[in-house]
Amino acid sequence: MTISQVILLLFIGFTVFTLDKKQKNIPVPTVLFLLGIGLSFIPYFQTIEVTKEVLYDIFLPALLFVSAYRFSPDALRAHAGIIAALSTVGLVLTAVLLGFFAFVVLGSVLSLTLIGALLIASILTPTDPVSVVSILKSASDDEKVADVVDGESMINDGTSVVLFTVLLGVYTQEHSFEFLPFIGEFLYVSLGGALLGILFGWGVSKAVHVTHHKEFQVMLSIVLAYGIFHIAEHLGVSGVLSTVAAGIMLSWEFNHTNKEDHYRESLAGFWDVVEPTLLSILFLIMGIEMTDHLSVGLWGWIVLLFVASLIIRFIVISGMVQFFPFWRNALGWKSATLVTWSGIRGTMSVVLLLSLEAETSGSADTLLALCFGVVFLSLVIQSLGIYPLSQRLKS
Repeated sequence: MTISQVILLLFIGFTVFTLDKKQKNIPVPTVLFLLGIGLSFIPYFQTIEVTKEVLYDIFLPALLFVSAYRFSPDALRAHAGIIAALSTVGLVLTAVLLGFFAFVVLGSVLSLTLIGALLIASILTPTDPVSVVSILKSASDDEKVADVVDGESMINDGTSVVLFTVLLGVYTQEHSFEFLPFIGEFLYVSLGGALLGILFGWGVSKAVHVTHHKEFQVMLSIVLAYGIFHIAEHLGVSGVLSTVAAGIMLSWEFNHTNKEDHYRESLAGFWDVVEPTLLSILFLIMGIEMTDHLSVGLWGWIVLLFVASLIIRFIVISGMVQFFPFWRNALGWKSATLVTWSGIRGTMSVVLLLSLEAETSGSADTLLALCFGVVFLSLVIQSLGIYPLSQRLKS
């Protein structure tokens, strides 16, 4: 991707954000994604190549950090139980059920193995709310639903990466699946990443007091967002969870300082510019990349898999809340439906798909086509439907 292409994509993103008048109805990232699909037919943009490293190492840390830093510590404290349950046990259970469904229904028709079906499910379980959270808060009277969706999406990214990595190793025959080693690795990668992020987030929250220059405080937040991500990956723990934990910890500590507004103003002024900048390029190039992986002949199965993923997610969410007395009463079928519909597949699913493509070298084209198709439907249908669904369920 050349500098001129990046500048042009940024200009397109700027134009879309500037002209947007009805963000509550049509999420800007969805518009950018659809524009990206249109741009893929223009020769000038066909030379753009999207790799897993570009998305994972450059875009993801900043977007995760912004999301975590903005997440309300009070909301996390209030909904920690349900968020943790949905993003760990709930995600694994969803992946298992969806994987078995794909194997039973698609296995014989598309020559899909059980591991391949489970790999598909692990790719389609992480959620990416993007602007859905702001839509939920403006369209729904129940803000806790938006908090749960936002919190779940931050943490389940890390869970999905661990699950995907193990299943990919089995799929490529690098190693066999063993339950106890899997649990041990899962706990090490996830808990290790979270603890590392908490430690560094706390350290930066103290170090920021060393200087009163806003520019240096912003520099320190950049170091934290990207530094902790790559340190964690180097140590073999979850960079995703480390970055999320660091952002939440930094926000939590700022809530207990007398100069909270000063620090938040400094960081917000910078990250409020970075986020739409990255989102503009990200969703445009995701749209450009998408057209190379869509298969017309599989659309019937893609639609079936998409519908099944929503139904299974709703069943899991409805079942999980029964273990929490407060949520059993507070999260009725309407709220469960909103949480289900808000579980949009996006950035992390595409990252995992690109990882699969790189590791399999063309031997997993069917898996890629199925998953890219479901991601396409999720980004378009769920994003565009969240506002009218919120309004309808509110009535």
